[in-house]
Amino acid sequence: MCAQIQTRVNSVQQNRWGHFIDATTLNDVPAMTSISRRSFIFMTLALAACKRGAADMILSGQTMGTSYTVVAVELAKSVSKETLQSAIDASLAQTDMQMSNWNATSEISAINAHRSTAPVAVSAEMAELLQGAQAVHEATDGQFDLTVGPLIDLWGFGANGKPGHVPSEAEIVAAMANVGQGASLRLGNDGLRKLDPEAEMYLSAIGKGFGVDRVGQTLEQFGITNYMVEIGGDILTKGKNADGMAWQIAIETPDALMRDVQQIVGVSNYGMATSGDYRNYFEQDRQRYSHILDAKTGRPVTHTTASVTVLAENATLADAWATGLLVLGRERGLEIAEAHDLAVLFIERDTAASDLQFKTTASRKFAAI
Repeated sequence: MCAQIQTRVNSVQQNRWGHFIDATTLNDVPAMTSISRRSFIFMTLALAACKRGAADMILSGQTMGTSYTVVAVELAKSVSKETLQSAIDASLAQTDMQMSNWNATSEISAINAHRSTAPVAVSAEMAELLQGAQAVHEATDGQFDLTVGPLIDLWGFGANGKPGHVPSEAEIVAAMANVGQGASLRLGNDGLRKLDPEAEMYLSAIGKGFGVDRVGQTLEQFGITNYMVEIGGDILTKGKNADGMAWQIAIETPDALMRDVQQIVGVSNYGMATSGDYRNYFEQDRQRYSHILDAKTGRPVTHTTASVTVLAENATLADAWATGLLVLGRERGLEIAEAHDLAVLFIERDTAASDLQFKTTASRKFAAI
């Protein structure tokens, strides 16, 4: 059996999770790229699985306002496609019920509606996600921040926003009043406590990665050890593809017009996510304003880093790290990547070039992989 999956961004529309999704895919298997409210995920997915006699299974469906693709290799004969598909869909439905800000009955919606400093009980899954988010928040100088929703809405990059207007300084100050994960949230044995009762959390920059990991756990419950899971550009790989090689993932050049491949990486036993600034932005008075917002200033970042790709121990952390490091940019981001032994690829616009060109910088661990 030989199957190839490719994802490219051709046109962009916004879905109910606040992601922007690719409306056109290539080849026979649907696999779509999405962009979270805090980060663009523009990873071209090129996965070739060709091996005589390999028992590949390819499953796909809709979740989180985008689509998912699962490729599993050499399954036991007792595992049917229908059974596996049902289990995957059930795990994703559970993730949506916990992590979706666009589901009024979800756990995160209930937490956000809790306007009190009294602790609120959270599920084990939510506690796990929040612990990871807090660790990345602290490691990225506070730039990965679950509470920046008011700023995203203010700049017009939210689910119902229309980018194109620079807010006033007074408006930015007002939005910043409830921004600051470190100062407004505390997770303890008794649950989550809001130090700021008005603080709300938006999980778009980490929830999708969490969903990927949940699907991986589901596959492993069926004894599947060689697989790739992709949801809207967030990826988890385990074992080998049907060629007995690491899964081959192509990272897109951060150019909205050309859509070329910048680099292909062999990935095995890593979560992977890419964040970029080159799709969602507006211009005013010849100034470019991207949706990548500095949590300290309340304004779009101005550095030249266009995208950041992270390989981490799981997709949840890769998702979060990619967002936080993109906000920081290559210089500070690379310092943090090296300090935490992270595999990271930074792609920057080359401001010295006469036309649009890019240069890459890899952390030591990424280069080794």
